[in-house]
Amino acid sequence: MGKIFLVVPDAPLEDVAPLKANRTVGDKGIRLGVLDNSKGNADYLLNFIVEGVKKEFKVASVALKRKPASSAAATTRILDELEKEADVVVSAMAD
Repeated sequence: MGKIFLVVPDAPLEDVAPLKANRTVGDKGIRLGVLDNSKGNADYLLNFIVEGVKKEFKVASVALKRKPASSAAATTRILDELEKEADVVVSAMAD
């Protein structure tokens, strides 16, 4: 029989070395892409994430795209637009 591992979210954190960024954000800032999966409250969660990113990094632009339905994959058009308009893309689900 295989082992079962439980992850307890309130368990104490292990001592680890802090991560150091290997890349820097250019003078113009990042072009942030946002892919909304069209589930309820996803827009609120993504706006919260965008505001947090803006507090930590210089953001040159935000490209917001929304899938037509949560059960469908993002269209080729949406993915192509994000590829052209964003350096990094954030996607989130919510209900």
